[in-house]
Amino acid sequence: MKQIDTATLDALAAQAAQSPRKRANHNLHPELADPIQRLAIAMAPGTYVRPHRHPHTWELLYPLRGRFVVLHFDDAGTVIDRAVLGEGAAVVETPAGVWHAVLSLDEGGVIFEVKHGPYVAIPADDYTVWSPAEGEPGVAGLMARYATATTGETLA
Repeated sequence: MKQIDTATLDALAAQAAQSPRKRANHNLHPELADPIQRLAIAMAPGTYVRPHRHPHTWELLYPLRGRFVVLHFDDAGTVIDRAVLGEGAAVVETPAGVWHAVLSLDEGGVIFEVKHGPYVAIPADDYTVWSPAEGEPGVAGLMARYATATTGETLA
C-alpha cells in the first residue's frame, strides 16, 4: 500500500523550507516514464511557479496542507480563472494547453498533483513569453501580483 502520512508531509515541508527553490516532492508513481504522474509537492511560500502549460495533459491539484492560489491565463496574460485551493476550492483541474501558475500561501503547504506522463521537463515554448524565468528580475513582483490577481486582470 502506498500512502502519504503525516510524517511524510512533515518531512516534505522541512525539505522544501531548506531547498533553494522552496520545493520538494514525493512521487507515488514508480518511475518518470509512468503514464500517470502522482506526486505530493511541498511548496513553501516564495517558491516561483512560472506560468506554463502542458499541451498533452490536464493537471489535477488537491491541497493536502495549506492554501494555494491557482491562476489560469489567456495568451495575453489576462487571468481567466482563479481559485484558492484549501479555501473555497477542494480540487482544481487545469485543462490541457491552458496557461497556469500556482502560489503557495502557507508555510508547510503540500499540494497533490495528478497528470498524464511520462514526465517531460517543460520546454521553453510552454512558458509564457511575458513572465520572467526563475532567477530573473521581476519574479518577486509577479508573485506578489498572483496573490491578489482577479479574473479579468492582465499580469503581462
